[in-house]
Amino acid sequence: MVNPRPTPKLNRRTLLIGGGVGVGLVVAWGVWPRTYLPNLTAAPGETLFGAWIKIGTDGHVSVAVPQCEEGQGVYTALPQIVADELGAVWTSVGVEPAPLNPLYANPLAADALFEMALGPIPERIRRNWATRNGLTLTAASTSIRNFEGQLRHAGAAARVLLCKAAARRWGVAWESCETVNGFVTQGRQRLGFGALAAEAADEQAPDDPPLRSGDQNRLYGQSLPRLDAPSKVDGSANFAADIRLPNMVHASIRMGPTGDTELVRIDRPAADRIPGMLAVVTAKDWVASVADNWWAADRALDAMRPRFRTPVEVVNDDTIEAALSAAFEGPGARIAREGDLSAQFRGARVVAAEYRVGLALHATLEPMSCTAAFADGRLSLWLPTQAPGLARAAAARAAGVSEASVTIHPTMAGGGFGAKLEHEVAAQAAILAKQIGRPVQLTWPRGEDFRHDRFRPAAAGRMTARLDPRGRVSGWLAKIAAPETGRELAERLLAGDAIAATGLRLGGSGDPSAVAGAEPAYGIADYAIDHHPAAIGVPTGYWRSGAHSYTCFFNESFVDELAHVAGQEAVSFRMAMLGGKPRLARCLQVAAQLGGWQGGQSGSGQGIACHSVRGSHIAVMAEAQITSDRRVKVERLVAAVDCGRVVNPDLVTQQIEGGLIFGMAAALGCSTGFSENVSDIRELSQLLLPTLGTTPDITVEIIPSVAEPGGVSELAVPPVAPAIANALQAATGVRFRRLPLLSDIE
Repeated sequence: MVNPRPTPKLNRRTLLIGGGVGVGLVVAWGVWPRTYLPNLTAAPGETLFGAWIKIGTDGHVSVAVPQCEEGQGVYTALPQIVADELGAVWTSVGVEPAPLNPLYANPLAADALFEMALGPIPERIRRNWATRNGLTLTAASTSIRNFEGQLRHAGAAARVLLCKAAARRWGVAWESCETVNGFVTQGRQRLGFGALAAEAADEQAPDDPPLRSGDQNRLYGQSLPRLDAPSKVDGSANFAADIRLPNMVHASIRMGPTGDTELVRIDRPAADRIPGMLAVVTAKDWVASVADNWWAADRALDAMRPRFRTPVEVVNDDTIEAALSAAFEGPGARIAREGDLSAQFRGARVVAAEYRVGLALHATLEPMSCTAAFADGRLSLWLPTQAPGLARAAAARAAGVSEASVTIHPTMAGGGFGAKLEHEVAAQAAILAKQIGRPVQLTWPRGEDFRHDRFRPAAAGRMTARLDPRGRVSGWLAKIAAPETGRELAERLLAGDAIAATGLRLGGSGDPSAVAGAEPAYGIADYAIDHHPAAIGVPTGYWRSGAHSYTCFFNESFVDELAHVAGQEAVSFRMAMLGGKPRLARCLQVAAQLGGWQGGQSGSGQGIACHSVRGSHIAVMAEAQITSDRRVKVERLVAAVDCGRVVNPDLVTQQIEGGLIFGMAAALGCSTGFSENVSDIRELSQLLLPTLGTTPDITVEIIPSVAEPGGVSELAVPPVAPAIANALQAATGVRFRRLPLLSDIE
């Protein structure tokens, strides 16, 4: 693939453009530290082993996890990697949130989220920047991919230290010792981890400790039970709404419509008549009520009937559609190309189709929530966050204190999907706590959570292809109109960061993240991908799988149409072009075989799609029909997955099943229209989410692989929609080119 976008070199001259900011950056690079000390703390009876592991005298092993547990299983998978290398027994392994520290930065997620800002920056500088800023991010299916190596090293180092301590007692070489089930053994001798921990910490670990090999006594690859399941079952797990502090009060909030608005009127006396009501706090574009319980606070807001100035730029469904269409009138930015497409298309007959997707909601079970306490110039926050460092920075700015004066206590999240990257609720809670002078728990009502989501953007794809005389695709052009969500994310989440601002200035037009996944997986010699930035007037953000959620719909729906034009069966048509992608081809074959693929013939109601993302590969076969009451009924989903080495097969299966249902929900109705700058959706019941009764039969096959681990949490989302759309075409003979699919039917 050739990237036609020029990548400016970031050097001293480039940095000096803009004066003082550049000078500061040049100086800063020279003084930044290269090593960071752990700040993990040990309880009485525990011994620290670096930044990741604590071992107690009772033999328990606690693993620090810097990622947000939002249901994906990081509180199990990451400790499992450590426990495997360490030789621990799983029943003695625990987990705790890691403190904020550059040691836990996730540069891989930073690259994925902020590609538009960081793309022009050299990789070494990007990684140093992410580490220096302590960007502990949970996003883009990066947890295993970013941290596996560090965790294996930490577990191996601790194992060597334990073996050295035992060997010193026994008077043998440490290399003759091994660990199994929480013990160091040598012949018939054995000592528990707890008995050795304190002594082991005084030993010297090698710089490159040997990693475990072989299959005996391994935890890696086993379907071990989740560490977070018991506390979720018995209710002891702390989510944001479970936090209780002395003298705490509760707050609800109403925010103005999308766009440039401000609060113009409230009925304060009406709020005061609500029992339990304590205070009202206003800002430019929001009003919050504070009461001794959340229900009273929310009722007080209803009574106040807040009124906001209507923005000058009105946003409705038709303006969003018009903005997408208008974006195509510009030249666009060529993000990727291969070969000579102009020569391929010159004078040729081509096949063309246009696809569109609407705004998609995150619709997490848990709405935005944060508890804040401000005392003696220090701010403490309890919240679920996928970006704790960014939340801390936002809260510090809002409260007017330094970041060093802010402590983040991360809680588990009741779903995230990208929504918990946003930190507006942290800033609001900080303001409330400082003004009220008491701990405040702010929870957005469901309607506000929907109205002020950072939506998966609406997008349109104009697809054009040429078929050669043998019916194979010889030329491919994708012109995609979509907002510059990558720019929005960087400007919103990295506000004031000089490196991000420099990258955005150097990057030019066109957002690579807005067309991520658009490059065809197939062996097409000549292709081009263009991004046409669209100003739709709606704030957008990262949504599970990002742009892959719509580019896969465009690509795999169009490939299916091309197969029909070529008069070929859909799986064979794809397989003929996947010679260079054996892992994806294998997924396609397995999904078709397991699903009993009938060739996608008319009336079969079967459709298929495949996709690669984050180093993993998947194919999904769907069986679907339209019912007599004009609803889409998905009867079966079959997925074949190659995600490289698997830490915990059960977790992978759970994520694929969840991703299939998430993707199906988005395809069938988890969307919203806009009327007068306000989202039309207010309640979960309006989203037509799948229920137990309407969820299809699901089959997941994990294909064994020795490749490096790929991402899993987002993998199943992109191909579901095109698989269902292709199935509906086979069932009805009608091609569905718009998401959600119900909008095409109605």
